[in-house]
Amino acid sequence: MSSDDATTAPRPVIGLTTYLERTRQGVWDVRASFLPQQYFDGVTSSGGAATLLPPQPSPQPAAEVVLDGLDGLVLTGGLDVQPELYGAERHPLTDPARPDRDDWELALLRGARERGIPVFGICRGLQLINVAAGGSLHQHLPDALGTDRYQLGNGVFARNEVTVSSGTLLAELIGTGSLTVSSYHHQGIDRLGEDLVVSARSREGLPQAIEAPGDEYLVAVQWHPEQDAADRRLFLGLVAAATEYAARRR
Repeated sequence: MSSDDATTAPRPVIGLTTYLERTRQGVWDVRASFLPQQYFDGVTSSGGAATLLPPQPSPQPAAEVVLDGLDGLVLTGGLDVQPELYGAERHPLTDPARPDRDDWELALLRGARERGIPVFGICRGLQLINVAAGGSLHQHLPDALGTDRYQLGNGVFARNEVTVSSGTLLAELIGTGSLTVSSYHHQGIDRLGEDLVVSARSREGLPQAIEAPGDEYLVAVQWHPEQDAADRRLFLGLVAAATEYAARRR
């Protein structure tokens, strides 16, 4: 696509997954679609149009319809993926199961990959992508790595260093070498899913980013890039890929 075409092209529609959570506003106490504003700020400030995707009661048919209107998909952060999905017994510190969101996101991910829709996973999103590909998770990293430096608690994001591997799509987006990121997770990849590539690791060797090899745009990071308003490179990469997808679709 030429630069002139890019400036006149409509904004690509990027779907962001959410929870349905009980929320209070004034006299109302109801379940509502919930997602921190930083996520859709990352999309809109990078040239995309953001739309929220709360869980649906019939995930598979609903995903088929919803995906017809999307040019890109963000699998956002949140509570732990159900360990039952990767054949593990539940750890005492694993979050309560949220099958509504797991089923919804798995249906969206499956359909997006079949269509060639660009996908970007953040934190939980990376973990879900790995599980969907047959991988597994460490349910509590302090048990596996002996450190709690990835989740400080109380809503405080930790700052950790990751190393981006050369020759990866992630490296094309943000460069190779060391990068300081915002972390808030107590789980991480154990067994890597099939047909996925690790594109960044922490000093313990823990995968911090994964992607699909080849031409498919499937990028996921364990950290929270939405927290860094000064560095939108990952969102810009998604929006650029979504713009190309939208042009092909038209």
